[in-house]
This record gives sequence, structure tokens and C-alpha cells, in this order.
Amino acid sequence: MDRLTEDEQLTLKTGAFGAVFLVSNAVPGVLAMVRESIAASGALADVGGVVKEALTTGPLPQLPRDSALEIESVVLPALGRAVEILRAKSPGDVEAYRSVVLAAADQVAAAHRGVAPAEAAAIDKIRVALTEAA
Repeated sequence: MDRLTEDEQLTLKTGAFGAVFLVSNAVPGVLAMVRESIAASGALADVGGVVKEALTTGPLPQLPRDSALEIESVVLPALGRAVEILRAKSPGDVEAYRSVVLAAADQVAAAHRGVAPAEAAAIDKIRVALTEAA
């Protein structure tokens, strides 16, 4: 297993945190966003190894805040790239990354009155981004 560079760690983090942000942004509401980010942090705490290191060290990613399309244009490619990085450097962690990102996204969606259609659509896009790299 090779160590991830800072850029690679930031890519994993951008994908993971961005996925959570994408889902929480799918349905407006500031209070919901706070509750959802707390729910997501629980999912991220359940992972170990390279993925945990990437998600818990270094700066938080700078995510666009203007529109869902702009967020998607950064987050979805980062998810695919993260899977490619892990496949090359730490293949045993690919599934852990996929599952923690999807678990966090699911927790965020469910944290506020169940999963809305817009949240489900965002999760579908995240799932596709995580598997297209395969």
C-alpha cells in the first residue's frame, strides 16, 4: 500500500464531504443541514485505514455553494477519481470508501423527515460516480 499524497487525500475528502453536501443541499433548510452533518460524521467515524486518514486529516475541501449543478461538477468527478486513486494505491480500501460515502449520504438523507425524492436522486448520482470508475 502506498501512502496517499495531500492532493489525493483532498480528492477523497472532496468526494466524501461533497457527497454529503450534495445530499443535504438537495432539500433546503439550514436546521436540517446541521442535523444532517452530525449524522454524516457518525458514518465517517466508522471507517479505518487510508480512508480514515484521508477524511480526518488536512484541510476541509472548498466546495462550490452556488448551484447543485456546480456542486455536482466538482463532487461527482472527485468520487470517481477517489476510487481510481484507491484502486491504484490501496485496493483493499476501495469498498470501504464506497460504503462510507454511501452510508454518510444515506444517513444525511434520512436525518430529516425521511428521504426526499431530490435526496434519493442525489444518492443515485453518487452511487453511479462511485461505480463508474470500476
